[in-house]
Amino acid sequence: MTERSPWRPSRRRLTDALTAALAPVAACGLALGGLAAWAGAGKAGSPARITVSAGRVYLPYGNTTETAAFFDVSNVGGADDRLVKVTSVAAPGEIGLGRHRMAGETAAYKEGVDAVTVPAGGELSMSPHGVDVTLRAGAGWQAGDLVPFTLHFERSAPVETVAVVVRPGDRPS
Repeated sequence: MTERSPWRPSRRRLTDALTAALAPVAACGLALGGLAAWAGAGKAGSPARITVSAGRVYLPYGNTTETAAFFDVSNVGGADDRLVKVTSVAAPGEIGLGRHRMAGETAAYKEGVDAVTVPAGGELSMSPHGVDVTLRAGAGWQAGDLVPFTLHFERSAPVETVAVVVRPGDRPS
């Protein structure tokens, strides 16, 4: 009998096998490096943590009952969240989120928005010149009254807070 030599791969087969294995190994290494950097920065497993402060609602002017409320919303967590709805048992009718938009140099209009992002590690500071909450004032509201609100978020639990009724231009002390 003739003795057969053991099978030996050709240089071409070895090169093809190494090239085929290199792509998934490189992808795994890149993903692992990205996850390590994300975790090292303290972002891994850190959900949004929302706090609400400085609530104020404007006392309506003249014969109108339409008004606006403003809050400072902070997110000290590692993930963005979105404010999607505001409710109040003390305000009759619909409550919505809005944004102040300029139309030229001397005119402005209100635009409704579905949600507002509260960035991770950041703050959403509502104002008459940006995002606000539009609502109808309750009967008999006076400066200094406290109005309860609940702010609803996409990922975080609802936050219950109060806003003090102020005259436009005033801030609560």
